[in-house]
Amino acid sequence: MKNPFKDIYRYRELLKTSVKKEIRGRYKNSCLGVIWSFLNPLLQIAVYAIVFPLILRNTQENYVIFLCCGLIPWTFFATGINRSAFNIIENGNIVKKVFFPREILPISVITSEAINFIISTIIILAFVICGGLGISKYILFYPIILLVQYLLVLGISFVISSVTVYLRDVQHFIGVLLQLLFYAAPVVYAPETIPENFKWILKFNPMTYIINGYRDIFYNQVKPDLVGLGIIFGVSLIVCCVGYFIFNKLQKGFAEQL
Repeated sequence: MKNPFKDIYRYRELLKTSVKKEIRGRYKNSCLGVIWSFLNPLLQIAVYAIVFPLILRNTQENYVIFLCCGLIPWTFFATGINRSAFNIIENGNIVKKVFFPREILPISVITSEAINFIISTIIILAFVICGGLGISKYILFYPIILLVQYLLVLGISFVISSVTVYLRDVQHFIGVLLQLLFYAAPVVYAPETIPENFKWILKFNPMTYIINGYRDIFYNQVKPDLVGLGIIFGVSLIVCCVGYFIFNKLQKGFAEQL
């Protein structure tokens, strides 16, 4: 297998340009531009903040802050996977005509989504401060949790972006699958509220540990479960390596399929 780090370093300027293009393209022809990084999650939070406490009688304390810590990381996860599904296909003309490391395309998408997530984290900080909780020293664990999530999303994006070139139907299943995964992770509810016989679903969902990690540092203001995060870091690393291996094998036929 070729050395991906060597190729990425050699084409680092292309990667930077591609990331900038993804960020700018996200808000192309938009009047509000980067404001949507704040407006989109705020609108989602508003909807769930009305539905769960008022209609479904959720009694979670400081529910808006609780919701922010789950919904904004989930948006990074879901949007990254959704966008990566169309990534290679959308860049078909470039892939067929120009030689460059194809992995730059999914990496640039997920990196741009990670940057967008970091910007959106300002919303969490605003709610935490305005809600009277303040900021604790445990925020120092934020880069670690972000790294774990980045590797996980990147690994999945390698697989999805390459497989969809050959099987276009995968694109249609992703939305349904993400909707199922949304309710299989503690995004809008606390894990303690789930019946004991269904908790195994949360235990086998990597996003459970990642979301709990964000909630620990922002909402609960305690040290996150480092053992759980360590295990998920290992899982994310394996997913990333396996995902790249699959991508590297399948990219040989991209030009013919596109």
